[in-house]
Amino acid sequence: MRKVPTQYEYMLMRFCRYICAATTSGAVNFLDPDTLDVIKSWQAYTSKVSDMDAQNNYLVTCGWSSRPYGGATLESFAKVYDLRKLEQLPPIPFHGGPAYVQLHPKLSTTSILSSAMGQVQVVDLMNPNTSNLHQVMLGNYMSHLVLAPSGAAWAIADNDGVIQIWGLSRSKLRYTESAAPAEFADEDLPPPSMGIDSDLPLSTVGMPYYREKLLSVWSEDPIYEIGFLPPRIDTDVLKHMSPSGIGFQAHNPRRTLRNQMDRLSIIDSNGMALAAPKFLSEKNYEESGEMEKERRISDAEVFTNPSLASSVKADVPVMYRLMEIKYSRYGVDDFDFGYYNKTQYSGLETHITNSYLNPLLQLFKYTPLFRNLALHHAASSCLAESCLLCELGYLFDMLEKAQGQKCHAANFLKAFSSLGEASKLQLTEETSPQSTLEVRIQAANRFLLKQIGMDYQRIAMGDAKLDQNLNPRMRSSTPAFSRVLKDSFERENNQRMWCDRCRRYQLVQSWETVQNVPPVLMINTGLNKQTDGRQLWSIPGWLPEKIGIGIDKGRVLCLEGEALRVSQRNRQSRPLIVYDLVGLVADVNSGEHQKSHMVSLINVAISSREPQDEPRWHLFNDFLVRKIDKDEALRFATTWKTPTILAYQYQGAINAIDDTWKSSLDTSCLFMNWSLNPYNVLQHNWPCVLDPATEPPGVGTHVPIDTEFVRLQQEEIEILATGDRQVIRPTREGLARVSVLRASGPHEGLPFIDDYISISEPVVDYVTKYSGVSAGDLDPAVSVHPLVPLKVAYKKLWLLLNLGCIFVGHGLIKDFRNIDIFVPKAQIIDTVTLFYNPARSKRNLSLRFLAWYLLKEDIQSETHDSIEDALTALKLWRKYQEFQDAGIVEKMIDEIYTAGRKLNYKVPEKGSEKWAGGLTVPSRGRDTPDVDSGVSGPSTPVNKKSGGSDVRRSDLRSRSSSPNTFSSSEEVETLWRCQLDLIYKDNGTDTGDSKAEEAATIAVTEAIGDPDEQAYEFRLFSTRAAKSQVSDQRPPKVRITSPEPVSREPGFVRPRRPENYYFTGHDEAYRKRYGTVAVEGEDVLKEARVKWPGFQLPWRVMTITTKPSKRLTGATVIAQAETAGKRKRSGKKKRIAIRMKAQAQKEKEEKLKQIEASKEEAEREKRNRRNREKKVKRRKKARAMKKEEMVEPVNG
Repeated sequence: MRKVPTQYEYMLMRFCRYICAATTSGAVNFLDPDTLDVIKSWQAYTSKVSDMDAQNNYLVTCGWSSRPYGGATLESFAKVYDLRKLEQLPPIPFHGGPAYVQLHPKLSTTSILSSAMGQVQVVDLMNPNTSNLHQVMLGNYMSHLVLAPSGAAWAIADNDGVIQIWGLSRSKLRYTESAAPAEFADEDLPPPSMGIDSDLPLSTVGMPYYREKLLSVWSEDPIYEIGFLPPRIDTDVLKHMSPSGIGFQAHNPRRTLRNQMDRLSIIDSNGMALAAPKFLSEKNYEESGEMEKERRISDAEVFTNPSLASSVKADVPVMYRLMEIKYSRYGVDDFDFGYYNKTQYSGLETHITNSYLNPLLQLFKYTPLFRNLALHHAASSCLAESCLLCELGYLFDMLEKAQGQKCHAANFLKAFSSLGEASKLQLTEETSPQSTLEVRIQAANRFLLKQIGMDYQRIAMGDAKLDQNLNPRMRSSTPAFSRVLKDSFERENNQRMWCDRCRRYQLVQSWETVQNVPPVLMINTGLNKQTDGRQLWSIPGWLPEKIGIGIDKGRVLCLEGEALRVSQRNRQSRPLIVYDLVGLVADVNSGEHQKSHMVSLINVAISSREPQDEPRWHLFNDFLVRKIDKDEALRFATTWKTPTILAYQYQGAINAIDDTWKSSLDTSCLFMNWSLNPYNVLQHNWPCVLDPATEPPGVGTHVPIDTEFVRLQQEEIEILATGDRQVIRPTREGLARVSVLRASGPHEGLPFIDDYISISEPVVDYVTKYSGVSAGDLDPAVSVHPLVPLKVAYKKLWLLLNLGCIFVGHGLIKDFRNIDIFVPKAQIIDTVTLFYNPARSKRNLSLRFLAWYLLKEDIQSETHDSIEDALTALKLWRKYQEFQDAGIVEKMIDEIYTAGRKLNYKVPEKGSEKWAGGLTVPSRGRDTPDVDSGVSGPSTPVNKKSGGSDVRRSDLRSRSSSPNTFSSSEEVETLWRCQLDLIYKDNGTDTGDSKAEEAATIAVTEAIGDPDEQAYEFRLFSTRAAKSQVSDQRPPKVRITSPEPVSREPGFVRPRRPENYYFTGHDEAYRKRYGTVAVEGEDVLKEARVKWPGFQLPWRVMTITTKPSKRLTGATVIAQAETAGKRKRSGKKKRIAIRMKAQAQKEKEEKLKQIEASKEEAEREKRNRRNREKKVKRRKKARAMKKEEMVEPVNG
């Protein structure tokens, strides 16, 4: 319990959806149950509130009002308030003056009002005219009115202390739902007092009696496993299976050796990974009490104090274990990544191929020199599609902007997988199934350093800053780390080489010399080859935080510890370069039953913008990020935690964060059109690029954007034995089109980016209905749209982001995640969040529904178009600004949700009566600029503050006529003549003057409104018109007008009929008969939770096509009804004619086949004859040439 100070003095409180608190001034404040903030205040009475009750989203109050001559009196109305809409409903009249109120717990809209004199009124909130009035005989004024929780009785107390109970009967009177008496906890007996001193014998402490050995002293020998899980079939095998004679066959991917399989056991399913939290969609519907009981990572005991007593741990701490993402039906976005990360440093997701590189990428990012180089290169003019240094710069920028939110390196890993050399070196998961993770990541480190150096030189024109990288191998000859590092620099090689002097192969010894050392050292430990060196890492403090390296006549000097400090104090010593340990990548192998994976341990204080007094080590286990101490980071266990890659940086570059790249962005690609297929692109498909002189994008520039995606990989699911559906791998999408428009200026609404993306991966589904992209649009050979690589489209968006532009669109959060770019919330205007009210519904409104309701535009009817969607988002944002100017944002959002619930949030068909049911009220807000020539939407309504009169309840009851709005009787006569012409036209009379009819229609509409709004029409026996029917022929209609109200007392439709005509009464016989077969709602819910394995069978969907029925007349229906029971069979002559016709057709077909066969035979014989003649000619020619060759020498 906590006390919260408030500025109000509360006298009454009720709870239903909100905390309804009545103040002493007659106001009712609605408080948020979580934050206790005042959401809205309602001035119910001028004096104070007498009583109130809240239930079923309704609040009913009764109170006192001040009078002009002093004093206060009870108001004659009980006021009703809707807690869902937060608006007042019509009050309930009660002439006696309501002093007490109670809402019925079972009947949602029934309330009980009572006056101080004992008048009790039972009234329905939705129909205040139907009420029952009772009088309670009291000896004094009433003091309390309480309704039982069962709703079957209520109690009334007066000031004399007398309580009267009202109910149906004594036999049926019950107060609670469960009649069982309340159970209270037993009182705890105080423990006996016992003194503790050296004289107290230990045997006085009671122990349980047992005869067998306790479980705590059992040995582990009796523990064994029972059975093994069936081996899983490889996913590649399942994809390429084809039916054969017996079963199926597929190509063997050879991920294991011959006759080898992975050992699977029951333990594999438990303890491999950290238990996943609940999905975000589940937490939204949980109560606050359950949320507090949920275990958080920060509350886990193993996280707060990991054991450091020994370097060898039998079990891996929870924070080091394998991280796995669980998927719901909403995909990866429903996973609670914030459960694992409470820091400002972002982690990386693991559901992407080759995500084993995540720890190495984190180590690169928190090395300041590496980070600066990558961002400067990304800001340059490099547009190479396979440039890894650009992708690193984009990734580092995204991690910095995310500030602890989830990120994923999809674009970098895609570029890494596309490199052919990476596949040849078996660095990808597809090409290296048998290599260990430790060997693969060390080889990937060497490859990335080499490839990044080549990418840098491509732009730097020969600058070799990154050309110096070290990949030494460790040796275990000496215990000092500096000595092992020196030997790795000067390692010797012995090999046999050919000697020209000896004329034979000789054993030659060679070694490498170092000319200079780079500012960043990336060191591979090589423990996968040197197993003896693992014991060195288990020595506490063996890995130094600082090392000094110098070069003296080609020899390397490596110092650490006290020797390094002495060398720094001695000014006459040789100059040394001092390096600080940035971090490392460690291999975590939890044991036989757990999968090996990589984590990174990084000192983030080195890469901070401000100097830090102490090191700040953090663990990066994919998307789990946690702060740890230095001892835990540098303590290794040979059984499960071994270092793989070390990173040292020059001491002078600590906190050297360079952001000058933001001022040197190369924006040339924003002001030019470029495509892979310039000769195929149609002229009207080229976007209108920006003018650098008049349209330079900058801070605060609004750019509407929309993207389209195609599916590169379908969702993989697994059906469990219980019938539940579990997602193994979610759907993977690829960017197919991106469109960015102008939001202001003379070319407002025109796109300056409209790029289609060339995708090298196979596309499994173009989803043309929702993307507007077909198969030929992404093919450079046939596409008529400008195609660009993903790198070019991504860089344009990245430049707009870093230039400070503000993106306007619909559903941008998901689009930016699929693009793999992080945009801060300050640079996003999303119409999904603008028109979202969680208090009304958890549902997000679609772009098409908002466009129909607010703009009266029909979009996305057949397919989606990114330019149209971006333009619609811009219009909706302008409309939202109008609502803000008018001060009616909440009101308009409530109206949108109200209309959405009526239509199930679907846009009605165009041309129907519901199509015109959008917003149609006048406007006084800002004018929305016309961004295209489409149909403009309705105007914006405003709150009426002046210039009008309110309609009161007394005015409605007045018999005085309304003021005449027409100036003369001639105007009235003209108006009604126009209305008669419209009626006669509907009945089929044609006057022949179309202009006059149009003028009459306009006059009537302007004067009295649409006539369809005052009458209802429906069609009798209407069917679809035949093709031959004239299009302008109107179907018959029946027009029904509303009857005039009859002045009589409220009641039933036929008040003279007896009550038994409407009510059956209480018949116990009928009640028993219906009770034997009735099923309550609780029984249905109970049976729904029961699993029925026998009924969990796969569904088979069959499509049944039927021919359209012919239009039937009344006579045809009667004739068919009379002959429906007779068997229809053709006559004998007709059956003989049918058989003869079929026989003739069959003979004709056989004759045609014979003719075709004879033609083919003749053609075949003709070809053979020609071939024989050609062979004879060739032989004669060959003999003649041979004779000439024999004759020529004789003649010579």
